[in-house]
Amino acid sequence: MSINVGDRLPEASFVKATENGPEQISAADYFKGRRVALFSVPGAFTPTCSVKHLPGYVERADELKAKGVDEIACTAVNDAFVLGAWSKANNAGETVTMLADGNGEFARAIGLEMDGSAYGMGQRSQRYAMIVNDGVVEQLHVEAPGEFKVSSADHLIETL
Repeated sequence: MSINVGDRLPEASFVKATENGPEQISAADYFKGRRVALFSVPGAFTPTCSVKHLPGYVERADELKAKGVDEIACTAVNDAFVLGAWSKANNAGETVTMLADGNGEFARAIGLEMDGSAYGMGQRSQRYAMIVNDGVVEQLHVEAPGEFKVSSADHLIETL
């Protein structure tokens, strides 16, 4: 069963790539006391994720913040080193915080995992975007398989 609007995020942890190396952070601590636009991609460096999804959030970050978003974060079932390299390759470091879900713990905990085995990707996260306000899901936009519409920065800005 997947998470719904009004639900509190379950306990899980992420890993952030920092200047001092990987840093583990709990979801409860990360989302506490702020409004975060969180989007998830099936994988760093994949076509739609790299050409459309991440760049949209980088380009429209100021508009999201003007609508009351304190931080923009991206999660994927990739390790922190891959997400760090992807962030650098897309000049996203100052704009989007990368939260690695390397083992898919968060994706499973919120019921939004997907099986990408047919593409050689194993277990991944579905493509989605959500607004999390102090740990509670305020908005949730999950893409249909193969789609890229409702999880875009454009759509999220329209709904805020």
